[in-house]
Amino acid sequence: MNILIAGCGKAGSILAETLCNEGHSVTVMDNDPEVVRSLVDNNDVQGVVGNALILKDLQEAGVEDANIIIAMTDSDETNILCCMMARKCKAKHSVARVRNPMYSEQMVFMRDELGISMMINPEYQTANEIARMLRYPNAIHVETFAKGRMDLAEMKVTPGGTLDGMTLSNLFHKLKLHLLVCAVKRGEEIIIPDGRFVLAGGDKIHITAAHSDLSKFYKAVGDFKSRVKSCVIVGGGKIGYYLVRQLLELGIQVKIIEQDRARCEQLSEWFPKANVIHADGTNQDILLEEGLPKADACIMLTGIDEENIILSMYAKKIGVEKIVTKINRSSLLPISDSMGLENIVSPRETIAELVLQYVRARQNSDSNNIITLYRLAENKLEAIEFIVRGDADYIGKPLRELHITPGFLIAGIIRGNKRIIPTGEDVLKVNDSVVIVTTNRKISSLNEMFY
Repeated sequence: MNILIAGCGKAGSILAETLCNEGHSVTVMDNDPEVVRSLVDNNDVQGVVGNALILKDLQEAGVEDANIIIAMTDSDETNILCCMMARKCKAKHSVARVRNPMYSEQMVFMRDELGISMMINPEYQTANEIARMLRYPNAIHVETFAKGRMDLAEMKVTPGGTLDGMTLSNLFHKLKLHLLVCAVKRGEEIIIPDGRFVLAGGDKIHITAAHSDLSKFYKAVGDFKSRVKSCVIVGGGKIGYYLVRQLLELGIQVKIIEQDRARCEQLSEWFPKANVIHADGTNQDILLEEGLPKADACIMLTGIDEENIILSMYAKKIGVEKIVTKINRSSLLPISDSMGLENIVSPRETIAELVLQYVRARQNSDSNNIITLYRLAENKLEAIEFIVRGDADYIGKPLRELHITPGFLIAGIIRGNKRIIPTGEDVLKVNDSVVIVTTNRKISSLNEMFY
């Protein structure tokens, strides 16, 4: 597909690299010649130095032939207007990054009435991800499918624990729970396991199940953590705004430490039930004085990745049970993991996932629809939700009779309100939601799973 990215800051650059690696024809446009030159030199993309609101610059970048234009400048208003201009120039689809919380209540109206195909708020989506982590404190990450009816949770096998050395077939026989270990990360290797696979301490496993079965699973393997009741947030920016609203609705006691006085006054006005502290959250004495060691969870949301990492390491040292760290720079993600910081969120990676999901759905040539897409295990694994549409050879046949390409696994089927952890006797039906896990990172159609 021909994709035009207008605005190539750090998030736009990640998008350009991601879409280029997917095999798309990508053109980048930015008003900074150095940014454009760097992207062209390091990726197989075309570059144009120009302004996202100047018609001749958009035309020079090939807006008329663009299947999708993605507006990623630092200005919400520029992104919205750029998408409107692009649609008038016959670009087929448009995506705008819109971050201002003031616009959050009218996103649907703006999208529908202004003709913008998709509007992305990375801070809002990141806050949703953090809230899920606190709802499920046992898991490293939790992704949801079928509007919350099925969860995909990541957890670590404790060395010497119940799961260490256990085969998956014995695990299912012993626990008698409706769940599926659908992927394992062992070192740098990603494995789609079968029943003979033996778990080992240090493995990171991805499990699909209903929430109630996940809770039973954690209790059964001796890794159950109680519900988060209190939380300290360091940094009261946009993510903090969206997150506090959700946590208060969950009944969690929230304390926000923010250095900017004016922002503290705003937060206090918006959230009278939260405890807002005007202080430097990187100060050890402040953290101790405000009760960080007694908190069930802490979330590090300052604007500096290194600060978030150091603060998280300190929180881990003093015994905070659940720690979430915001990191934007991709180069720091492996380093953070090696330091034992497992609950990482990245707004830029969140943008890439959402746009990739949209692009895959648009390029899909058959009747299956991608509903949800998550990239897991440092982007080496994907979990994708499809809706089964139309007439296909695999519909109605027992799964054991189908030829499934290596590297694919059907992790769950949602039929109405019924959650199915699939066995060989189950079948796919029209309108089912099907969750697949795969090491093939370019799949856009359910048909590609079968041969």
